[in-house]
Formats: sequence, structure tokens, C-alpha cells
Amino acid sequence: MASEPEVKTTTLAETTDYIAWKADEPDGEATYHLELGTVTVHFFHEEWKEFIELARLLPDA
Repeated sequence: MASEPEVKTTTLAETTDYIAWKADEPDGEATYHLELGTVTVHFFHEEWKEFIELARLLPDA
């Protein structure tokens, strides 16, 4: 039985309650993930770049 290709994951940032991580898929695609409590948001590379642009525009409260 052939084994599944390994997905390499990297933690990008982490707080007590939240984590952002990246998965390098075997096909060369990178996906990005935000775990926000019970919600996980998944992004492809271009979507992640746009999300980061949005986050930089947010005011610091």
C-alpha cells in the first residue's frame, strides 16, 4: 500500500487562542490557515496575500 505524500506545515504566528499556519502541499501549492477559536479559514496563496493587505489596513485599537 502506497503511503500518502507528506504535507509540510509551518506555524506562522500564534497567540494563546489563535494560530496562523502554512501547509506546503505535495503538488507544490501552498495553503494558509487561520484557526480562530472554533472557526478555521483556509486561503490559497493569492487570497492570503490579499488578506494580509487587508489586515495591514486595520486600525490598531
